[in-house]
Amino acid sequence: MRKTSPIISTPPLPTGFEDGQDEGGDAGPDSEWRRVVVSGELHGQRVDRALAQAVPEFSRNYLQQLLTLGGVQSNGVLVQKPAARVRAGDVLQVELRPTPQSQAFRPEALPLDVVFEDEHLLVVNKPAGLVVHPAPGNWSGTLLNALLGRYEGAAMLPRAGIVHRLDKDTSGLMVVARSRASMDALVQAIAAREVSRQYLALAHKAWTGPATRDIDAAVGRDPRNRLRMAVVDLAFQAGKAARTTVTLLQNADHGCWLRCALHTGRTHQIRVHLASIGHPLVADGVYGGVAAAGMQRQALHAWRLAFMHPMTGESLYFEAAPPQDMTRAMAEWGLDYNPV
Repeated sequence: MRKTSPIISTPPLPTGFEDGQDEGGDAGPDSEWRRVVVSGELHGQRVDRALAQAVPEFSRNYLQQLLTLGGVQSNGVLVQKPAARVRAGDVLQVELRPTPQSQAFRPEALPLDVVFEDEHLLVVNKPAGLVVHPAPGNWSGTLLNALLGRYEGAAMLPRAGIVHRLDKDTSGLMVVARSRASMDALVQAIAAREVSRQYLALAHKAWTGPATRDIDAAVGRDPRNRLRMAVVDLAFQAGKAARTTVTLLQNADHGCWLRCALHTGRTHQIRVHLASIGHPLVADGVYGGVAAAGMQRQALHAWRLAFMHPMTGESLYFEAAPPQDMTRAMAEWGLDYNPV
């Protein structure tokens, strides 16, 4: 059974509310009023949390600012404290002004390499350079925009059904939900580590030591550079447990061809773990790699994806060969594509 949305949001209203009354004053031509009815599922929750679920195209931080600036009413009464509690049946009215973030949630007719598709989910082979979710500097042309343009129902799902991410310059396989039921199930499966994700990587320096190495090292924000992640000691720094199994596929004078299996899914996990053992990814400038063998982006590809179908229980298994930039780089170093 599909879950119902915890709140009911009416379509955007350019002027006034459903009853024609303009209870928020003159909002100007660059704003709209949104009317939200709170359901029982969010009874007693914070008003900023309720609004964040009703209008996901705006960040919670932005909605909190609207509250403090007097842009939100509850049952016709001004609400200015984000921590104020809502009750089932409350009618929230919020004045929304366009922001780059809100404008990012627009459908775009972008091509997608779809590997598998049914009514519940799809698997895509993401090219390097495609941003998964809108963010500063990339408010359009993302996978989310493409999903909104491909499926009308994607707009009804959080993040258009995206349940996990790949870095902009990492290529390869991703699963995306097409229904709320499948999205909830996939999120739970990923959290339970029931989704198998394996990557192919081209790294600097010839491999030494055992052919298979298990890297069990927590990952957190780099204390010296907040834009990076790093291996951290949880006794002294914030972070999360992270584990990657790395297997040597082939060696070369200048580097090595590796298979990496994720056991956890931390931000930049493979990039950080490989750099921590002295094998940064080719062309991964953030973590010590340099451009080589023609590679201009981090040499990482999500090669294999396996999981149980969240609705049918069928065992699904997908592989995607690495793109041409990686195979050319391998050939230049005398390596062959052989992920087995």
